[in-house]
Amino acid sequence: MDRVLLTDPIDPAAVRMLSAEAEVIEAPDGEPATVRRLAREADAIIIRSRLPEDIFEAAPRVRAVVIHGTGTDLVPLASATACGVLVANLPGENAQSVAEYCVMAMLMLARNVVAITGALRADSWDNARALGAGVHEIAGMTCGVVGVGEIGRRVARILRRGFGMRVLGNQRRLERLPPEAEPASLDALVAQSDFVVVTCPLTPETHHLFDRERIGRMRREAWLINVGRGPVVDEAALVEALRARRIRGAMLDVYQSYRLAPGHPLFALDNAVLTPHLAGMTQESRARSGAAAAAEALRMLAGERPRNFVNPQAWEAHLRRTTPAAGRMADRKGAVP
Repeated sequence: MDRVLLTDPIDPAAVRMLSAEAEVIEAPDGEPATVRRLAREADAIIIRSRLPEDIFEAAPRVRAVVIHGTGTDLVPLASATACGVLVANLPGENAQSVAEYCVMAMLMLARNVVAITGALRADSWDNARALGAGVHEIAGMTCGVVGVGEIGRRVARILRRGFGMRVLGNQRRLERLPPEAEPASLDALVAQSDFVVVTCPLTPETHHLFDRERIGRMRREAWLINVGRGPVVDEAALVEALRARRIRGAMLDVYQSYRLAPGHPLFALDNAVLTPHLAGMTQESRARSGAAAAAEALRMLAGERPRNFVNPQAWEAHLRRTTPAAGRMADRKGAVP
C-alpha cells in the first residue's frame, strides 16, 4: 500500500479520503529533520510549508508532492523534476480566505485594533480609548493591489463594491485587470495608495520587488500588507522603514525565511502586525483544499497526470522510474530517426 506523508495537518475528511486507499503518516512537527526522516518511507507528500532542499535525495521513494495551496517555492522544483517527482498545486482553493484576510488587515490597521486591544488589557480604559482618536474609515482610501490574480481580483471586488474604495492594480498584463481595478504602473501605485497589498508570486522578476527604493516611494501614511511571498519584500529595508516610521505600518503573513526566528527585528516593532502564514487557513478553505490535495495525491499515485501540474517536464522521468516499459516507449518516441 502506498504511503502519504502529511507535513502539516489537513482537513479530517481529506485524511479519511486518503486512508481509504493509502497509509497516512502525519508529521508531529515541520522541522526539516522530522520531514526527511518520515519522507524516507513515503510515496507522496502533501505540504503546506517548505520542504528541505535535499528532500528528494533524502527520500528517493517519493514520487509525488501536492502543495496544499499555490506556493511553488515551497518545493525544490529543479530537484523534483530531475528525480521524476510530480508536483501539483491548488490554485484558487483558498483565494476567498486570503482575500478576506487582506480586507481584515486593512480594517485592523486603519482602526488601530492591535494597539487598542493591547492597551485595554495592559493599561486603562481611558488610555485605550484615547488611541481611537486617530483611526480612519477606509471608504475614502485607495488600495493598490500588486499581482491581481484570483486573490487580487477578489480583494478588488470586495473593496470597490463593498466599501467604495478606489483600487489600483498592477500586473504584467494591465489590459487583463478586472473592472474594479484601475491599471497603474508600480511606481504610480505605491505613490498613490493608502494600502499596498502584495499578492504576487515569487519569481526572479519579483524577488525584492519592494526594495529600499520602492518602499521609500510609498506614502508616509501608507500601510504594506504582504500575503504573497516573503522575499518579494526586502525584509531588512522594510524593518528600516518601519523603525524610522517612513511608512505607517505593515501587516505580514509571509517572511524572507519561512519561519520567523525568535528575536527577529520585526517582533520589536509596534507598527508591524505579524501572523504565521495563515491567511488562507479557514475551515472552509481547508475543506476545499484538503479534498483537492487528497484527490491529486491519489491521482498521481495511480500513475495519472495531476490536474494542476507544476512541473510537467518531469513526466517522462517519472515514467522511467515508475514504469520502465512506458519509459522505454517515451525514449523511442523522442528518438531521432
